[in-house]
Parts: sequence; C-alpha cells; structure tokens
Amino acid sequence: MPNSDSDATDALAQREEQLSQEVRALRAEVERMNNHRFIRLHDSLFKLGMFQLYRGLAFGLGSVLGATILVSWVIYMLGSIDFIPVLGDWATQIIDEIQIAPPQQ
Repeated sequence: MPNSDSDATDALAQREEQLSQEVRALRAEVERMNNHRFIRLHDSLFKLGMFQLYRGLAFGLGSVLGATILVSWVIYMLGSIDFIPVLGDWATQIIDEIQIAPPQQ
C-alpha cells in the first residue's frame, strides 16, 4: 500500500511539472505575441485610427491613379482604331471633349 501512494505522488508531481512547463510556454508565447508589431500598432485607439486613415488614403490614391491610367489608355486605344468608323468617331468625340477647357467664370 505505501508503494501505491508513492507512485500516485510521483505521477501527480510529474503532471504538475508538465503543467508548469506548459504554463511557462504559454507565457512565453503570449509575451512574444504582445511584442509583435501588429499588436503594438493596434494597442491604442489613436494609433489604430491613424493607421486606418493612412491605409484609406493610400487605397484611394492608388484607385484614382489606376483608374486614370486605365481609362486614358482605353480612350487612346479606341481613338487609334480607324478601321471601325463608329468606335473611332466616338473615341475622337470623347478625346475632343476631354481636351476642351472649361469656360472661365
């Protein structure tokens, strides 16, 4: 009977040591995650707001520049098509409208 008590105590001590190691590993992982750039960037509402503002500005600027380049390229390509009279005339009208300066007030 005394032998089974010592076996149970040893098993309990091993289990406790294993749990202690797991808790230490979890603490190290949480500390590593808290030191991560993403968490440091989003730890305050002000930093998060500024990050989202800059992100939105960059997205908007990229969208406008990309659309401008794409539309101008499409209009240029349509304007250079002379063998399809309808498209060529229509593209020429669009180019003429774009090049006309707005009236001065």
